[in-house]
Amino acid sequence: MAVDIQRTCFGLYCGKPIVAINGTTEIYGDCGVCPRGQRTNITTKICQKCMESPELYDWLYLGFMAMLPLILHWFFIEWYSGKKSSSALFQHITALLECTAAALITLLVNEPVGYLYIRSCRVQMLSDWYTMLYNPSPDYVNTIHCTQEAVYPLYTIVFIYYAFCLVLMMLLRPLLIKKIACGLGKSDRFKSIYAALYFFPILTVIQAVGGGLLYLSTCRLMFNITDFIGGFGQRTMRTMPFRTSFSYYL
Repeated sequence: MAVDIQRTCFGLYCGKPIVAINGTTEIYGDCGVCPRGQRTNITTKICQKCMESPELYDWLYLGFMAMLPLILHWFFIEWYSGKKSSSALFQHITALLECTAAALITLLVNEPVGYLYIRSCRVQMLSDWYTMLYNPSPDYVNTIHCTQEAVYPLYTIVFIYYAFCLVLMMLLRPLLIKKIACGLGKSDRFKSIYAALYFFPILTVIQAVGGGLLYLSTCRLMFNITDFIGGFGQRTMRTMPFRTSFSYYL
């Protein structure tokens, strides 16, 4: 197939989008940012559509990022529920349903729309997560802005998931707590929701700034969190007899 190459395209992530196809000749636009869902081919400097399926490591990363809000929900529900174990159980189940529904909706609204799978661009290097740092300045005066999601959709899909988690929580959790958490004080009923209103922005900032570092260290973080939860559970089991006997005398 013949191509219409005009001039050199500067920068690591700048590319030429296909604007038209004239017979067997592809006509390219000016060098710049590639459209969403595409990334530049490092060799040809042509914007190519992301058509690959995520690798196993990509799914591990997405699963890890999806589990973080759920783990934090469960932690704060348990923290603020006190001795109301039945109320905490229903809140745990509701949090699980919220995160599951948010994950399914997120998959459905991403390309291809309406299907429970996604198309992605393969992560090649750490700089793929921080393309805003690689905008070229050929004449050292003017900057060509080529910031794009080179790891589409691994970066933005997490933000979409967090948004759906927050919306579903605000729609479902207050109604549930109002019905089943009557034994809790008025100031304690919604503390787990208030906590989520704090940790969701924190998770968003962490993803925005350290998404690439989180991606590279996903397995290590998963092992560390698993060890911490296991050790915390063992310490809790050891102290249960003491707590039971102490509460008896109280």
